Amino acid sequence: MAKITFITSDNETIVTEASSGSVMELAKEYNVNGIDGDCGGVCSCATCHVHVAAGDFDKVGAPGEIEADMLELEDNYNEHSRLCCQIDISDAIDGVTLHVVN
Repeated sequence: MAKITFITSDNETIVTEASSGSVMELAKEYNVNGIDGDCGGVCSCATCHVHVAAGDFDKVGAPGEIEADMLELEDNYNEHSRLCCQIDISDAIDGVTLHVVN
């Protein structure tokens, strides 16, 4: 089971837990403001853009090529940017904090 904390743009902290699926699906389940997931998780819309806390980035890893290309088009892109539809839930990401960009 992984515990994932979302911090929304209005500084609301939402602590979630799950054992499988994508982080985007989890955010939608918990109604995290700013995570829309308009494309349904196929990495084509960037409506699930998050900034991974610096100390947690190694847990989630770097974006793949398609994700990186999509992120580069985003206004608030930085070295900690990820699309949470591309982050799989596993014990390896337990404890990560994600700052919602949108």
